[in-house]
Amino acid sequence: MANAFSKEERVAFENLLEGFQDALVLSRNVSIYTTDQTMMERTNNTIWRPQPYISRSYSGTDMTANFLDYTQLAVPATIGFNQSVPWIMTATELRDALQEQRLGDSAKQKLASDINVAVMNVASSQGTLVVKRLAAASGFDDVAQCEAIFNEQGVNFDSRYLALSTRDYNGMAGNLASRQTLQGKTLTAYDRAFIGQVASFDTFKLDYANRIGVAAGGGSITINTLSGANAYIPQAVTSSPTTSERLNVDNRYQTVTVSSSASVAVGDCFTIAGVNAVHHITKQDTGQLKTFRVISVPAGGTSLVISPPITSNQSENDTAATAEYQNCVVNVKSATSAIVFMNTAAAPINCFWQKDAIEILPGRYAVPTDAGANVMRASTDQGMNWSCRSNTTSTP
Repeated sequence: MANAFSKEERVAFENLLEGFQDALVLSRNVSIYTTDQTMMERTNNTIWRPQPYISRSYSGTDMTANFLDYTQLAVPATIGFNQSVPWIMTATELRDALQEQRLGDSAKQKLASDINVAVMNVASSQGTLVVKRLAAASGFDDVAQCEAIFNEQGVNFDSRYLALSTRDYNGMAGNLASRQTLQGKTLTAYDRAFIGQVASFDTFKLDYANRIGVAAGGGSITINTLSGANAYIPQAVTSSPTTSERLNVDNRYQTVTVSSSASVAVGDCFTIAGVNAVHHITKQDTGQLKTFRVISVPAGGTSLVISPPITSNQSENDTAATAEYQNCVVNVKSATSAIVFMNTAAAPINCFWQKDAIEILPGRYAVPTDAGANVMRASTDQGMNWSCRSNTTSTP
């Protein structure tokens, strides 16, 4: 028969939860979407989340020909991370509450880190608005370039975040601290290495940061932008070719044909000659090259899965959805448009994002309470489920 938790152990668990919440720095700056756990189990832990509509407007008063169908795009969100920190303590070892507390502190630190790393992995591997800097971040202009690419493409102005590696963050703080007047924000930068909000971004210092390697794909890879083969047409659903079953479409990614994918790596960033970004609402050419990200490299040697898709609204197969979700313009079409990789030096990735671009879907386990284990549950402010199980036994 399993022993019941003592009150002392419950107090230790409560303290553990408080520490876990305090460590969730990055998860506070992304959106939280709470799901029905029964429904998630029945749908293989996947729910399709709608993307925002982008409407079109027309001049004049006669709208007869302008009542076109809207296409709602959606993204599959999955509960796919299940992290645990196991440890064993005997009934005699549980007499030392100090050791129990230390093990609990270690567990909450690692689990909090796992959540923060998951957020950073998504931001650093799938972020598609890329700013290339030739040296370590050191001043206002580095952040201002991030703001510029957001503003030019119509990203929401609120809840913008930038997480920098410690060395880059301190470099920027050093630049601020070097100002002549040691008061206010300048003094804070000097005594705490803190820079706060810069160019509409709330900034954070990371004690870890993902790195990106040097692109090894070479400078001779090209893509055909002349024909419609690589032009993307957004769609809400597609039909199975064998069963005619209607399936949702993940419009974040596109498989394109290139001259060669040899040595191209997941995470590589690139631009395409002649392909500029547009403002997502006004559709005006920003004058800046559109940035893309390699999501995967299929076997075969001549295709890449990239994000975002090349939606230029310039092909013969365009639909109303193409006009609504246009994200670029091909100013110079060519059968051999050059792909130019941006990651030409190994460096830390300083991620920036808008809060609604990343969502966390909290989940929970349904652990039987009568299976020989004592179970305690709680949730953090972000909705993260925290469970503690004990299977303590005693021998007379």
